[in-house]
Amino acid sequence: MSADPPATVLPARLGVLSVHTSPLHQPGGGNAGGLNVYVVETARRLARRGIAVEIVTCVPDGWSRLTPFAPGVRVRHVPVPGLAATPDADVAALLEPVAARLAVEADYDVVHAHYWSSGLLGRRLCELAGVPMVFSGHTLAAVKNARRAADERAESVARLNAEQRIVATAERLVAATHAEAAELVGRYGADPAAVDVVPPGVDLSTFTAGDPAAARAVLEVAPDAALLAFVGRLQPHKGPDVVIRAAALLHGRIPELAVLIVGGRSGASYPRGALRRLAADLGLADVVRFLPPMPPAQLADVYRAADVLVMPSRSESFGLAAVEAQACGTPVVGTDVDGLASAVRDGRSGLLVARPEPSLVADAVRRLLTEPGLRPSLRAGALAHAAGFSWESTVDGLLASYRHARCGSAAA
Repeated sequence: MSADPPATVLPARLGVLSVHTSPLHQPGGGNAGGLNVYVVETARRLARRGIAVEIVTCVPDGWSRLTPFAPGVRVRHVPVPGLAATPDADVAALLEPVAARLAVEADYDVVHAHYWSSGLLGRRLCELAGVPMVFSGHTLAAVKNARRAADERAESVARLNAEQRIVATAERLVAATHAEAAELVGRYGADPAAVDVVPPGVDLSTFTAGDPAAARAVLEVAPDAALLAFVGRLQPHKGPDVVIRAAALLHGRIPELAVLIVGGRSGASYPRGALRRLAADLGLADVVRFLPPMPPAQLADVYRAADVLVMPSRSESFGLAAVEAQACGTPVVGTDVDGLASAVRDGRSGLLVARPEPSLVADAVRRLLTEPGLRPSLRAGALAHAAGFSWESTVDGLLASYRHARCGSAAA
């Protein structure tokens, strides 16, 4: 990013578009995940910097309403019947009336759209209202398709084409990592000068090191168990099945093995029943326990209790759970993909494997648990690495991006 424009071009009013998922939803199930955390945490902090933030989200029915969310932040709920069941090719037309209404009723200086459906709304809104748009993809269809699991549905051509148009027309593009920035340039033809790399943060006041024994007592986990944790939506590309299969390879080799799978179903993902059956078929019915999505304070206990967080993802734009775990002093075993390569320092705060294969994951977990001195070293490295991620730094980067967007729009 070039030198920042002056602070005088900061937006006074920011429209944050989160079409497909509400900031009021609990992350970890349905469509709610790291994007929800990102929107909520940055909105609160942007408001503390003096910016009026309005988050726009679409609901399936009811009436349009404004809900105070936090000081300086409100949520605008816009009813869009049938959005969840609408084919990707028809989403833009369905959102057209929403864009027209917002162009009249809302008054934004900058619009920040999160995810491709929000990008479609933002593209049309900004065209009607004459304001600049900043776009964060969070996940990109071309990347997901290139790395999807064999049993995972491909992202649609309509979504791919929509992302292509959004990338071409947004004033600024926010990437979580340099790897994502390279994907935007290489797969979508983005102008490198328009891409701002702004890593997400972590709430370092909630996700902190604590007493593992106390956390295990809360979770009813044996004090001497070798505890693996998975945290995330139960989607094939996040690999909860890989965690269970890796645990099967470790069972009998690692004394007192225990596994926690924390998360809920999302779209055409694995139902808990299928994963329970997999665990039972592999002889792990008494080893693997399933827990629902949790608020941050309870999730921190999961991280503190665990010996290792396992993230065998096929793709991750960042991997927020990895940083949360490390902030609690828990090292990560993950795949060397996309954002995880930034969220985890291989050999310093965790171990990364080349592919989401159970044998590779199991070997890395076994090494972390049994190699003398490795886990304490990775624990110290995890705490140090996570300390470099804060939401305040994220907001600093976003404000610079917004200033660039306003200057670029004014000059156009």
